[in-house]
Amino acid sequence: MWTFLLLMNASLSNERIDYMRREGIAHQQSHQQPSIRFISRCTKDKKVKTISMTTNLSHSEFTQLASEQQIEKTVQALQAHGIRVVVFDTSEEARTYVLDLIPDGAGVYDAPSRTLELIGLAEQIEHANHFQSVRAQLSTLDYATQRHEMRKLVAAPDVLVGSIHAITEQGEVLIASAAGSQLGAAVFGASKVIWVVGTQKLVRTLEDGLRRIREYSLPLENERAQQVYGQASAINKLLIVNAEHEPDRITMVLVKQQLGF
Repeated sequence: MWTFLLLMNASLSNERIDYMRREGIAHQQSHQQPSIRFISRCTKDKKVKTISMTTNLSHSEFTQLASEQQIEKTVQALQAHGIRVVVFDTSEEARTYVLDLIPDGAGVYDAPSRTLELIGLAEQIEHANHFQSVRAQLSTLDYATQRHEMRKLVAAPDVLVGSIHAITEQGEVLIASAAGSQLGAAVFGASKVIWVVGTQKLVRTLEDGLRRIREYSLPLENERAQQVYGQASAINKLLIVNAEHEPDRITMVLVKQQLGF
């Protein structure tokens, strides 16, 4: 059984790495099709920029929190596929758990995530003292001359902390991206992967997960990208994690609150 499936839109070749937009690092302007980083971090100078989301979406199926029965079924499927799962009632509990889970001295990359921003985890990771923030390291490098070093830092951190876009009742995990900067670490590069997920992202089937990304997540991210970057977003790369063969490598932190999109 294939444990990972990565689908790529080959026509969109101008990859944009999220860290290019962080800490005043210059980035290239696209003259091809737009390739804005999907679910990219909208922060500047360590402060989260508030974005007004006005897209009118009636997809209540994608915003409603999962039932206890659906949570239990999904947890069992994830565990059967080698993914460790913990469930919390509040984001505060989840945030404390994640910070305690990170080993002292580890290099931690917090992938672009509205969820991490909303619960304050992104900021705490970037200002933590007992481990090293990869983003802080990236801010000291020059994209024009040290691009390769930046890619290596993002591709193989000790710990990757982020979120995902959908989890099926069969235990499949879906992540969409325009640049794919966090996908390599999730698939193999990171020694530990921690995903924080609101239970509104639980869906019945793989097709439901794909619909959630296309019909719900992308329009919201597209509006945010237009406001922040003046360009549309895109689903250029899609990762489907079917299973993890390395015990305790991936931890799924489910929160019974609506977090992110």
